[in-house]
Amino acid sequence: MYILQYMAQNRAEILRFLIEHCRLTVLAVLLSTAIGVPLGIAVSYMKKLRPFILGLANIVQALPSLALLGFLIPFLGIGTRPAIFMAVVYSLLPIIKNTVTGLDSISQDIVEAATGIGMTSRQILLKVKLPLALPVIMAGVRISAVAAVGLVTIAAFIGAGGLGYLVYSGIRTVNTAQILSGAIPACLLSLGIDFLTARIEGFVSPIAFRKDIQSLDKMRIRKILMQRRIGLAAAGLCVAGFMAGMAVSKKPQAEKTLILGAKDYTEQNLMSELYGQLIEAKTDIQVVRLFDLGGTQIIFEALKKNEINMYVEYLGTAYSSILGQSAYLSKTEIYEFVKKEFAEKYGLQMFPALGFNNTYALAVRRDTAEKYQLASISDLAKVSSGLIMTPTMEFMNRFDGLPGLETRYNLRFKEVIGMDGVPRYTALINRQSDVIDAFSTDGLLAEFDLVILEDDLQHFPPYDAIPLVKPELLKTFPELPEIFELLAGQIDEKAMREMNYQVDVLKQKPETAAKAFLTSRGFL
Repeated sequence: MYILQYMAQNRAEILRFLIEHCRLTVLAVLLSTAIGVPLGIAVSYMKKLRPFILGLANIVQALPSLALLGFLIPFLGIGTRPAIFMAVVYSLLPIIKNTVTGLDSISQDIVEAATGIGMTSRQILLKVKLPLALPVIMAGVRISAVAAVGLVTIAAFIGAGGLGYLVYSGIRTVNTAQILSGAIPACLLSLGIDFLTARIEGFVSPIAFRKDIQSLDKMRIRKILMQRRIGLAAAGLCVAGFMAGMAVSKKPQAEKTLILGAKDYTEQNLMSELYGQLIEAKTDIQVVRLFDLGGTQIIFEALKKNEINMYVEYLGTAYSSILGQSAYLSKTEIYEFVKKEFAEKYGLQMFPALGFNNTYALAVRRDTAEKYQLASISDLAKVSSGLIMTPTMEFMNRFDGLPGLETRYNLRFKEVIGMDGVPRYTALINRQSDVIDAFSTDGLLAEFDLVILEDDLQHFPPYDAIPLVKPELLKTFPELPEIFELLAGQIDEKAMREMNYQVDVLKQKPETAAKAFLTSRGFL
């Protein structure tokens, strides 16, 4: 019941994501068909190309989709382009194989008969081979179209939109209704596309393949052919109308537009909403939000490539993960170092911090802390060999994360299982793990009554939240520094934790929680 209520309340948002998903899927299928069929024809005629083309398609098909997306980001950036590219390359193999199979399965007697009546090679291909092979080719297109729906869902990971956004957001906040609001329409879309392509497959199948062909008279055959032409024309008009509608429905960007990015967790969305709402309230700038853009390296790459104009980074993350530093310095020294390096290496400008230090922390269940008498990470090190840790992927690969902690504290866990987002909390509460990494402002810490272990050797650097922008943006929008100053030092750990709690536990939307905070402080 709650799921239906959620879908009814958020129907406009779900419809928008469904339309985005359809647009990406249709574009990917059309492009993969336009590329795959000619390649299949070429492979069928030029036998020497067959091992190379099919081998390459098989290799691409074997690559993990997320790995391919990550590889594409430096070249194609984020958003629609890498998403469509990924869906196209993964859809090619069934189309190419079915095209080759369909053409190769045509009897040589038919080809010889066509040659005997004087048809050229081109005429044989267009008027004999392709019509006979169309049912098999369409079966490949059908497979690719259904697969593309699922592939496009993954593309939400890099800001391409679509129903995957709802799925990932729901997983991150343990919101089953939101997960199903993305998964159910995606499933229905798969079934719809499968039905549509099956109908088209029936329309293009030669009438001679019908089992009841012997019982059909001329009038009935003419009627069937006319129905097929009308059906194909209707399908073509639907696709053309849909694509035209997508082009028209895309909102033209205002002359003064700022693209605001955020990583893939609640606090990032909240901070971006705080700045976005302030900018829209205090200026005439239109703010475009691109949220859930994966981890640090993805969003930082997007900023460098001007695909976003600004986002909020953490001082310690900039120091350790982006700049690769490991020396233990004071907060002031780290701030000045990062500010200088970002300006010189990347042409980026930092602004004053929001006020809270969202430091990394290790958290355990209260019963675990009492059983082993854990108060600090040094205490944890004494018993770590018997415990399981489920950290985020990023924490596993950063020096200021697990690698540095293991060296600093001599930690040796029984098992380390990488698990992104809120599911690591679920694993901890369900006793499938004993230790997780957390942020000190996470709303779920209080919800699950977890114990934060003291970083007694002070391994973690300061993680003050700092706006990061390109200087040229300030030339275009000279009013922005004043907006940044409004929020400087205005949010402490308690306030940030409360906003996170409202979204992660009370299921409020980030824009609602951000607006409530800004209103309560008199900013709006």
